[in-house]
Amino acid sequence: MPTYRAIEVTGTRNFSWVERELGEPGPGHVRLKVLACGVCHSDVLAVEGMRPDPSTPAVPGHEIVGVVDAVGPGVGSWRVGDRVGVGFLGGHCGECEYCRRGDFVNCEDQPWMGGGLDGGYAEYVLARGSGLVRIPEGLPATEAAPLLCAGLTTFTALRGIDGAPGSLVAVQGIGGLGHLAVQYAVQLGFRVAAIARGGEKAELAGKLGADHYIDSTAEDPGEALRALGGAVGVVATAASGASMSPLVPGLKPRGRLMVVGAAPDPLSVLTSDLIFGTRSISGSLTGSSIDNEDNLRFAAARGVRPLTEVMALSEAPKAYAHMMSGQARFRVVLDTAA
Repeated sequence: MPTYRAIEVTGTRNFSWVERELGEPGPGHVRLKVLACGVCHSDVLAVEGMRPDPSTPAVPGHEIVGVVDAVGPGVGSWRVGDRVGVGFLGGHCGECEYCRRGDFVNCEDQPWMGGGLDGGYAEYVLARGSGLVRIPEGLPATEAAPLLCAGLTTFTALRGIDGAPGSLVAVQGIGGLGHLAVQYAVQLGFRVAAIARGGEKAELAGKLGADHYIDSTAEDPGEALRALGGAVGVVATAASGASMSPLVPGLKPRGRLMVVGAAPDPLSVLTSDLIFGTRSISGSLTGSSIDNEDNLRFAAARGVRPLTEVMALSEAPKAYAHMMSGQARFRVVLDTAA
């Protein structure tokens, strides 16, 4: 049997460089030759032993760009040679209640790439055809990869905000998610306020297109937003519930706080801040595969690009540690083709 190389993990951060047999795709699946894979914070689900059985080896990675090299039975939309991607949601089943209602994001039988299915820290990966995304021509694999998860997450959140062009939108946290959210918000026609701790990212925020910068260590971000007239929406990307809590009073009436940063601590809010002004708080989970195609086409056409640090597949453990350190600027990508 032919083999391929992969970085698998067992337990907690126990990485191994292994060779595996190259299997054929089953019904409804395709096999991809991986070109690039982003290293995302959500990889902790595999790497930090948060899976149901951490003793079973798993391959992390869910920001995958590759080329279809084999097609399983029942796949009609994809051909060998297609350049495609697959993100965190590995493809809806099409049969559960949520799929039958068109709510593919909340499919009850949808694997998570790099968790339920082996992911992209590898030379090859198997994926459901329903989870695949066409990659626009001219968009390099190492730039497309982070857009499949970090990009889609922020793009979907911004599309959930009800605001006219020129309305104020705030992006809290200018990191792996936030630096993309600012770019998307600008290209969607919003006036943008970037919120971060300290003044170090003020210059970057301006270069990304932000109109205003709020240092949350120097002033209350909610009060600062009110002074700017209030935000129709805030995309909260920082992994801290406590840092999100002061943002709700900065919303205009009917404004919405879109939570995309997974935080270990709770978000607290005064009921009066929600009731008086009919404000709301919503979670946002990436998007469907067709949403992702919209996302990539928009990013390619409007010049939304991640700031990346590119490393070789063999350096995946080092890349993961660099991402977790918080020192990456801003998305780490494994270049498997190299």
